[in-house]
Amino acid sequence: MSLIASDNFKIVIGLGQTGLACARFLHNKGVRFAVVDSRLNPPGAEEMAAEMPEVQLLCGEFDADFLCTADELYVSPGVAISNPAIQIASQQGVKLSGDIDLFCRNVSAPIIAITGSNAKSTVTTLVGEMAAEAGLNVGVCGNIGTPVLDMLDQKEKDIYVVELSSFQLETTNDLRAEVATVLNISPDHMDRYETLQDYYLAKHRIFRGARNVVINRDDALTAPLMPKNVSISEYHLGKPDLKRFGLIDAEGQQFLGLGREQLLPVTELKIRGRHNMANALAALALGKAAGLPMDAMLNALKKFPGLEHRCQWVSDHQGASYFNDSKGTNVGATVAALEGLGGTLPENSRIVLIAGGVGKGADFSDLEKPVTQFCREVIYIGEDGEQLAASCGGVEKIAAEDMADAVNKAAQTAHEGDIVLLSPACASFDMFSGFPERGEKFVEAVRAL
Repeated sequence: MSLIASDNFKIVIGLGQTGLACARFLHNKGVRFAVVDSRLNPPGAEEMAAEMPEVQLLCGEFDADFLCTADELYVSPGVAISNPAIQIASQQGVKLSGDIDLFCRNVSAPIIAITGSNAKSTVTTLVGEMAAEAGLNVGVCGNIGTPVLDMLDQKEKDIYVVELSSFQLETTNDLRAEVATVLNISPDHMDRYETLQDYYLAKHRIFRGARNVVINRDDALTAPLMPKNVSISEYHLGKPDLKRFGLIDAEGQQFLGLGREQLLPVTELKIRGRHNMANALAALALGKAAGLPMDAMLNALKKFPGLEHRCQWVSDHQGASYFNDSKGTNVGATVAALEGLGGTLPENSRIVLIAGGVGKGADFSDLEKPVTQFCREVIYIGEDGEQLAASCGGVEKIAAEDMADAVNKAAQTAHEGDIVLLSPACASFDMFSGFPERGEKFVEAVRAL
């Protein structure tokens, strides 16, 4: 079956969760479209055939001539727009878009848009909890789990909190967020980007058309060049300047603060570590920029337990605390976890780090300083574990065969007051189906102690 070129013919590139959501949306709107996927049996193919049997699905190598018959390509995040066929279509004038553009064209409620190398799921969830605490009907979606287009099956929300990956942002042209932020930038996905600059530029597409911007003053790479009419809010892990968020030392303890105002003692946070203080400050800055009431935001902060697999406390065993940070899939995330938890350690206590997996071409050298400062031992696993360990300075390193072996070896090493931390700095697909299974295996092994 062939399709005739048309000014209103679309092609969805890549099926899976996002592609299937795009296909459903276009089908429901009566738009003429086809789907292509480089895999011979892509996930979602059976659901698509059952729900929209008349829609063409082409599997295998992308055909540039066929892509050029469309006026717009909706590229799924898992497909690199550098693909030669996609580039040929783009050079011929075919527009490259994604599910985020489709979503933004079809909602009128304000959007809080969040990206970053690390912590974006935690901050996205937390801002969503703040909005709900304020009595708003909030949609939390995007890279965090629920595809944005699936939100359009429901009644429009009062506000959307959207987590965005660099892959999604590559094809996002019309975001126009009410509030946008890049939480932090550290090298990630360097198997997809030629340089850190390319990755940075993809992240900064989040600021296109934004009305309010939130900047992390502790990371200069988060600050965009914006027109003078854009409102800019800031936070950092130091004493806050006027109208900025930060940490205030007073009365023998630390407070989350806004200017000179003490908002909340950090001891009232359920989430631990300096990195989570930064997450709390980021969420407050985002919420305030979006007009959320401070009381509701602080109430949400006091209740928020953190997310599974993100510096999640699991258990204590023989005086050592075990934390699951399986979502730490890049070096920056593991550095943040080490520095965040390391700063809370009692004197003479250390971290036993379990790390390793698929390195995605990363440079592990940034681990050396925090590992040397905070760690007693590194237990390494996975495909690139030995390479990671070689970058970890002079601390003792031990190889483990699997997660259960790693946890048992950590338990033999950890002293009372220590922290055993799973924060792999790597992807998980060499040994697990994904970071959730890796974290679950860690929790199982800890509980088996």
